[in-house]
Amino acid sequence: MRSVEDQLAAVVDAATAPEPIRVALTDALGLMCAEEVTSTTQVPGFPQAAVDGFAVRAVDVGGTAGLRRPERRDRNENDHNENDQDGNGEDAPAAPQPNRERALPVVGEVPAGSQKPLRLQPRQAVRVATGAPLPTLADAVLPLEWTDRGRKRVTPQRPVRTGDFVRRPGDDIQPGDIAVRQGAVLGPAQIGLAAAAGRDKLLVYPRPRVTVMSYGLELVDLDRRPGLGQVFDIASYVVAAAAKEAGADVHRVGIINAEPRRMRETVAGHIAKSEFVIITGAVGGSGAAPIQEILRELGQIDIARVAMHPGSVQGLGLMGEERIPAFLLPSNPVSALVIAETFIRPAIRRSLGKTAVTRRTVEARSLRELSSIPGRRGYIRARLMRDADTGDYLVEPLSALEAGPAHLLAGFAEANAMICLPEDAVHVRPGDIVDVEYLRQRS
Repeated sequence: MRSVEDQLAAVVDAATAPEPIRVALTDALGLMCAEEVTSTTQVPGFPQAAVDGFAVRAVDVGGTAGLRRPERRDRNENDHNENDQDGNGEDAPAAPQPNRERALPVVGEVPAGSQKPLRLQPRQAVRVATGAPLPTLADAVLPLEWTDRGRKRVTPQRPVRTGDFVRRPGDDIQPGDIAVRQGAVLGPAQIGLAAAAGRDKLLVYPRPRVTVMSYGLELVDLDRRPGLGQVFDIASYVVAAAAKEAGADVHRVGIINAEPRRMRETVAGHIAKSEFVIITGAVGGSGAAPIQEILRELGQIDIARVAMHPGSVQGLGLMGEERIPAFLLPSNPVSALVIAETFIRPAIRRSLGKTAVTRRTVEARSLRELSSIPGRRGYIRARLMRDADTGDYLVEPLSALEAGPAHLLAGFAEANAMICLPEDAVHVRPGDIVDVEYLRQRS
């Protein structure tokens, strides 16, 4: 029996990224960049205000020396101080000196996007908006909050130094700078850098194309009423949704029951235009033998038992000349979903260039007793919570009374996590620490 780690390594190793395509910048979020994006311009292209305020010369508002002019002493004050020092005058507190603040005339206003050149004269101020070009000779911006907000004359309340609150040309990007590196996953920051570099399209690896098919004489699609011995094709819908949630471009074909030649043509056609192929109902009993025989004609398949529960019986193949990974899953929807979470999701995320291919795992304290099959890794649906007082994670396994037997899908609708019990953990008592994977998480 193959271990979960060995099966996962084989799956991730088989994952490949699709051929790169050029897409609009608005459609590139979350994709892996297939080229190095180099800036040909500087950003910003001109000195601009970083805040709303007044464009000034720093020297006119005190600079690092302060706002107040040096206090002057007249002759009488000097004489008074000398008398005090001689002891001839009366002790009295010195009269407060008036503050002579430097009020500057406001000679204009520059909004963002203005193309009208403006020249600043010494001891003047110009009202500027965030992103507005600075007037000539202005070397700083006095924030609006640091003034009395005067319209015709403005009184600074704090000094600014040369360069304060000014975005200089090329502060963000210089010509020749690498804005986005090849292989980077395009997030909001990378999208912004590409836009700053003047690129409206990027060469990217697109979302992998995943084709989902189902096989089984007992299966009927949702537009038909099941007869005696027939069931709805649920697993293909479950797996298609899981693949799409992982980031793939999913095409659900549906049930492919047909005579062998036609079925072979159908499978071969979809292999040629997919990065992954998933076939539910292709393992589990003698009924899957016809589809397995067709797959062996198209490539290599390996049907094995993996040391896990549910979903131990599964298959992995490499189809066609391009060696496209093919997943063979049971028709049981819960088993198919566990396999999709454990193996298919990591493969899709690897093809997207993601570094974190598995869901986040935390340690939590079990609130109930658990048991698992010896020698198999157990996956148990559960509710993950957090203690309001301690901040510790708590996990409640969904019982048969709440969620139904382990093979039913209803429990997963109530679950937000999966407990992962190691192969040697046959019995877990209430209060024991277990590993838990988030299920409802965007990453």
